[in-house]
Amino acid sequence: MGEKPSGLPATLIMLSLYIHWPFCKSKCPYCDFNSHVRERIDEAAWQRALLAELGYWGERTQGRKLASLFFGGGTPSLMPPALTAALIETAQKYWTCDNPEITLEANPTSVEAQKLKDFHAAGVTRLSLGIQALNDADLKALGRQHSATEALAALDLAASIFPRFSFDLIYARPEQTVKAWEAELRRALGFGATHMSLYQLTIEPGTQFATLHQRGDLVTPDEETGAALYELTQSLMGKAGLPAYEISNHAKPGHECRHNLTYWRYGDYVGIGPGAHGRVTLDGVKQATRTHRAPEEWLERVTKHGHGLTETTSLSREDQLHEMLLMGLRLEEGIPASRLSGYGFSPAPHKLATLQKHGLIVLDEQGLRASAEGRLRLNALLAELA
Repeated sequence: MGEKPSGLPATLIMLSLYIHWPFCKSKCPYCDFNSHVRERIDEAAWQRALLAELGYWGERTQGRKLASLFFGGGTPSLMPPALTAALIETAQKYWTCDNPEITLEANPTSVEAQKLKDFHAAGVTRLSLGIQALNDADLKALGRQHSATEALAALDLAASIFPRFSFDLIYARPEQTVKAWEAELRRALGFGATHMSLYQLTIEPGTQFATLHQRGDLVTPDEETGAALYELTQSLMGKAGLPAYEISNHAKPGHECRHNLTYWRYGDYVGIGPGAHGRVTLDGVKQATRTHRAPEEWLERVTKHGHGLTETTSLSREDQLHEMLLMGLRLEEGIPASRLSGYGFSPAPHKLATLQKHGLIVLDEQGLRASAEGRLRLNALLAELA
C-alpha cells in the first residue's frame, strides 16, 4: 500500500474523498441539495452501507494518496462521531494518508462542545459552519433553525477546538441593503476565521423560494444592488487579507479549502453516499460516477451490490476539456498552461482575441485566467472557449 499504482501519472496519485450524509433536521426553503428529513435513521445500517461503498472504491483505487476527505450533506454533524471515526480509519487502510485535510460541515443547531470534541478526536481537522446570517430576522426568513446567538456561540466553540474552521454567509437576501451587508460582513470578519464562503442568494428551481419568488411573495435585490453587494464583498475581503481565490470562496493565503481545490483543479475524487458524484481515473480513463439520490434506494443498492452507483460514464477528451474549463476558470489562479495543452485546448483565435480585448480573460505563458468580470460571466465565456 502506498506504492504508485501501475500506469498512473504522478499528477493523478492524489485523490480526494467526499462522503454524503443526506439527513437534516429540516429543509431550508432556498436549498436544492440532496437533503432529506427523516424521523428515524437506522444508524447501524447506514454505517454498514457507507463502509461498504467506501470499501468498494478503496479496492479499486488502493495505493493512491488521500489529499482530503470531506463530510458533506445534509448535516454531517448529525452523524454519530463514532461513524465518522470508522470512516476515517477505513480510508486510512486503503490510501496513504499523510496529513490529509478532513472537513466536516456543521449547523449551529447540531453543535455542542462534547460532540465537536468527539469529531476532532475522530480525526476531523477542519470545521465548516453553515451560519448564513448574523441576525435573527434574516435567519428566520432563510428557514434556519438557529438564532444569531447560537451562531456566534458556535463560532467561538469552533475556534477553540479546530485549528482551521470556515463559515458560510448568504448575501443579496430579500430587502438587504449594501449598508446592512457591510456592517454584517465587518462583524463576521471579527471572528478570526481564515476561510469564509460568501454566496449570493440564487433562486433554485424546485425550492420553496422558487415558488414564493414566482408568486411575487419573495423579492430579491435588483441587478444593480446585487452587483454593488458583490463589489463590496470583494473589496472588504481583500482589504482584510482574505481575497477571493474562487468566485464565492475567500481565504488567507495557504488556508484555501484543499478539498474544493481538487474539484476546481479537475483532480480525481471519489464520491460515496446518496447522490454523490465522482471523477476517478481507472485504467487510464477518467470516469464520471453518480450514486442514487434517494437515501432508501441507495441503501438497498449498497446492500445488494456493495455500492449505490447508478451511472458510470467514460469521459471523452472533449467532455474533460469542457469540465476542466468550467471548474478551473472559477479560480483566481486559472488553469496552468501544462494542463491546457494536456487537454487539447485550441479555441478559435478570433474568439480569444475578442475575449481578451474586452478584458474577460488573460492568456499567457502561465496559462488561462478569467478576470473578475469574466468569472461573473462564466457561462458566456465557456460558450466561446469550449
